[in-house]
Amino acid sequence: MFTQKELPYQFSALEPIIDSKTMEIHFTKHHTTYITKLNDALSTHAELQEKAVEELLTDIKSLPEDIRTAIQNHGGGHANHTLFWEIMTPEKETLPSADLVAAINSKFESIEAFKEKFSNAALTKFGSGWAWLVVKPSGELDVYSTANQDSPLMQGDKPILGLDVWEHAYYLNYQNKRADYISAWWKLVNWNKVSELFTQP
Repeated sequence: MFTQKELPYQFSALEPIIDSKTMEIHFTKHHTTYITKLNDALSTHAELQEKAVEELLTDIKSLPEDIRTAIQNHGGGHANHTLFWEIMTPEKETLPSADLVAAINSKFESIEAFKEKFSNAALTKFGSGWAWLVVKPSGELDVYSTANQDSPLMQGDKPILGLDVWEHAYYLNYQNKRADYISAWWKLVNWNKVSELFTQP
């Protein structure tokens, strides 16, 4: 059954950009609930319990109909948040690898243009959801948003950078100022981890 990894830093480590209370609630309440409900959904399907969450989401259309929506919502929530914690860091000024920079420049023309496109995807996502940098099956990069806890894995893409724009991710500090949250969040990106994910098969 699925369990929650420990955070690689303290709840307060990302302050002042993400406050300690938001991190604590987000991690111990929201993410934990997704895992609990994911395990509940799988409790009647022993044949699926050994699969990784990435496998479940990639094969979402083939899952039994009675649990498909639960896996989409709660499996997606677990996978999305697990990635989210990993691609942030309190370390200052990490940089993308040369290979990732080259791929970004090839697709988006520049790092600045990529950040603008990504930030716009996050800002214009209506309601709750995520903005993503993904690697397509072709190896090409792409940026888009998804609703709720939908994962790019459901579309056959590999997410390597994701930003949570559900209000619970930022509301204590930023209230309705999502643009300020997005702008500040770039200072937290763990480009070492994103670069590592980019090179993984």
